[in-house]
Amino acid sequence: MSQADAAAQVDTSKLPNVTDVTAANITEYVHQVNASCPDDRTRFIFKSMVQHLHDFVRETSLTSEEWMTAVKFLTDTGKISTDLRSGGPEFLHRASTLVDILNNAKPPNATEATVLGPFFTDDAHDIESGGGIASEDKGDYMYVYGKVTDTKGNGIPGVVIETWETDGNGLYDNQDPNRDGPECRGRIHAKPDGTYSYRAVVPVGYSIPGDGPVGRMVQVLNRHTFRPAHIHMMLKAKGYETLTTALYLKTDKFLGSDVVFGVKSSLAVDLEYVKDPKAALSRGFPQARPHHALHYDFVLATPEEGANAREKLTLAGGKA
Repeated sequence: MSQADAAAQVDTSKLPNVTDVTAANITEYVHQVNASCPDDRTRFIFKSMVQHLHDFVRETSLTSEEWMTAVKFLTDTGKISTDLRSGGPEFLHRASTLVDILNNAKPPNATEATVLGPFFTDDAHDIESGGGIASEDKGDYMYVYGKVTDTKGNGIPGVVIETWETDGNGLYDNQDPNRDGPECRGRIHAKPDGTYSYRAVVPVGYSIPGDGPVGRMVQVLNRHTFRPAHIHMMLKAKGYETLTTALYLKTDKFLGSDVVFGVKSSLAVDLEYVKDPKAALSRGFPQARPHHALHYDFVLATPEEGANAREKLTLAGGKA
């Protein structure tokens, strides 16, 4: 069954619309989504577990580094487990979005961060602004463009944008056992004035693996396993905090019920449908055909601005 067919069978009409996750509301959103679990005892256990885990993250002001140390310990324990050496098979990192929110708070006018996800690689090709990240047969054409500025509106020179996405089948290149190099990913070098552009494909939403303990747990809670279509970006520039974020397609049916709670309303975007086939050629696409365009301007914070935002969040008990 294709990703599209599987997605079509999921009914999201009765789920709460979760499109603007913050440190203040993520716990309640998780409770609302899990509330459809048909078993009273299971629902009660998971509500208590989520509440205590999120409270623990807030109480300790857990850092991303401390969280990843714990994750690595649990992962290593799972890897060493056998029938003869018990240690735990697989672990669910349900508080990772909250950890990300608390450790990557930004001032109000800066672009929000979201979770990195498991599909980033460091072998992307360097591409000048205007170049392409996807081969010809990987999906529908999409042109991504915009500008990167500071919080005062000034263009930032020297910005490098790592970007990665699924192909038209909802798969990342590192899910391909025959992968021989980067595909649907690239390292874009913006122009000196902060403007950037690149050719990509329209991303497709996908399901997290459903055949392991994590997938089975989500299904026990009567939840779906899908993420809405999105494109990842990691922006780096000297003198500014690194921004790890993603842009989500507003038209995706799973926008309000992302299985990992990564969506924020400021990161939800519309695609412009460009009918003129000649426009595709002018933007460097190989074929003259209609395409989609995604425009988004990013705002980066300085380390001082980011630190001030995180201090305010900490003083508010992680719920601002």
